Amino acid sequence: MSLNIFLGMIGPWQIVLVVVVLLLLFGGKKIPELMRGLGSGIKEFKDASKEDEHSAESSSNTKE
Repeated sequence: MSLNIFLGMIGPWQIVLVVVVLLLLFGGKKIPELMRGLGSGIKEFKDASKEDEHSAESSSNTKE
């Protein structure tokens, strides 16, 4: 229950705190590179899941 309360209380000050910590840890120049890498990773994951879903549909169609 305490985890649910914690997740429901994320506000603008917590987001500002996270951004400040990220800037301190990685610097302003490194963050765009990290976000690009994160975005490309998410895109690859989505493409792989669509491909897997498509192959699962085609294999079920060949069985029928």
